[in-house]
Amino acid sequence: MWDNHRLLRSIANLLFGVSVMLVLVGAARYVLRLPEFPLNTVELVAAPQRVSEEELQKVVREQVSGNFFTVDLEKTRQGIEVLPWVRSVSVRRKFPWRLQVDIEEHVALAHWNKAALINTHGEVFVAQTDVQLPEFMGQGDSALQVSQLHAELNAILLPLHQQIVQISYSPRFAWQVKLEGGMLIELGREEMQARLARFVQVYPYSLAMNQQAVRRVDLRYRNGFAAYMPGSDV
Repeated sequence: MWDNHRLLRSIANLLFGVSVMLVLVGAARYVLRLPEFPLNTVELVAAPQRVSEEELQKVVREQVSGNFFTVDLEKTRQGIEVLPWVRSVSVRRKFPWRLQVDIEEHVALAHWNKAALINTHGEVFVAQTDVQLPEFMGQGDSALQVSQLHAELNAILLPLHQQIVQISYSPRFAWQVKLEGGMLIELGREEMQARLARFVQVYPYSLAMNQQAVRRVDLRYRNGFAAYMPGSDV
């Protein structure tokens, strides 16, 4: 082998190439860490409506370190994403020397089981709000199902000019809604949309003509419904 000059020259060239590459990589890493590449600005694409400026500043102080090239974008994104009202975050470098942060906030649709909130995507999140919202109550991971049925039933109720203020999905898989006028409607376990649609059709010619406010309506009958007035025992 030591007499093979061509092989020795190839090995020497390879070792030289590897050495040059290692030197270049080391030099690049050294240059990228120089203070000449500082992060001057963290820029928000849009001003958040719910996330407080103080919370964002705290995350920036704690999570953003290094320079323009070495800053950990994923760590910064995760630090912001755990804040209340933040649904998702994207963080990117933007020349010259700034980070651009784009925050998508939750849009609250309702309260969930008196302990959390549901957004317009049917996702549960924890935050505080003093805005008047409907109450959703359900089991386990049924938040999306409850949200979708709430939208469908509200559309059916449009002729009555009533909105749902509470919708419940019981452990026995039965549905119940309460309207803003105070009426409680039992929908049962199946054909909820069809049952409510039939009720909306006949309501102007039946209960709407009654001088007494209806306290509760049970739609779980095959060919009709039961209505309970104030003072009834049921």
